[in-house]
Amino acid sequence: MRAVQITEFGGPEVLKVSDVDEPVAGDGQVLITVDRAGVNYADTHQVENSYLSKARLPLIPGGEVVGHTADGRRVVALVGSGGYAEKAVAHAPYAFDVPEGVSDGDALALVLQGTTAWHLLKTSTHLQKGESVLVHAGAGGVGTLAIQLAKLWGAGRVIATASSDEKRKLAIELGADAAIDGEPEGLKDRIIEANDGKPVDIVLEMVGGPTFDESFDALGRFGRLVTFGSASRQAAKAVEPGRLMKGSKTIAGFWLADCFKTPALLGDPLKELFGLAVDGKLRPIVGGDYALSDIATAHEDMRARRTVGKLTLDPTR
Repeated sequence: MRAVQITEFGGPEVLKVSDVDEPVAGDGQVLITVDRAGVNYADTHQVENSYLSKARLPLIPGGEVVGHTADGRRVVALVGSGGYAEKAVAHAPYAFDVPEGVSDGDALALVLQGTTAWHLLKTSTHLQKGESVLVHAGAGGVGTLAIQLAKLWGAGRVIATASSDEKRKLAIELGADAAIDGEPEGLKDRIIEANDGKPVDIVLEMVGGPTFDESFDALGRFGRLVTFGSASRQAAKAVEPGRLMKGSKTIAGFWLADCFKTPALLGDPLKELFGLAVDGKLRPIVGGDYALSDIATAHEDMRARRTVGKLTLDPTR
């Protein structure tokens, strides 16, 4: 079968299509003929081996796929790796039936970015009605869904950051009350100004480095910041315990992989998200559909911040 298999770690240049053996499903697994695979920012870390879990070569990247099983089920599945291919294997508890009315791109967005946004707001920061929420990368896969979910669940004011006027306009269209430039310099002041002069209650942070530092400084009393990525590939400053005590602030971390040992932590939120999408209350944004042979371009576009929403990969091209 055709697959993107890397034999050395690096940037987009190591991503090349190869002919490899088809995977074989073992006990408790399902073989999926892939209609579309998801492309995530985390994949760029996996390819250069800078992710939270270390990768081994040779490697077929790609953490989620949507497609069909031999018995005719249409499923979306989290696979960890192996998604950039014509066929992939998933453990059965992580292959979820896709309802009518949910497109392939929507399913891929909801199974990973959607469940992440769900847990960031409900599990990690415990959003309460009326609270203000700052969503970094508001035009990205998680951000576009987090904005909508925060509004659906009663957030008082949602502020998004984005790198261009076009992306900030999209964030506003999705329900953000304000959208600001996410560049670190002066970010704290822009956040507070966008929140009517007040510090924010919740920050969803995935940039790291000085963006993390400025966002933490913009937290109000009992504020919560959850970090779920490091797109800048920079480390934030250490936070002394006393800075948490003053203002009773919380820093949390979230990694979707920590839900894998309990399938209900994925399946239950996904069922709710599917329902919201079918009812027209939640709109996943699919920002680009790339050919398998154009995977390097997809990674280049993502790293250069030229993309919005969820990116998908067509293994037939």
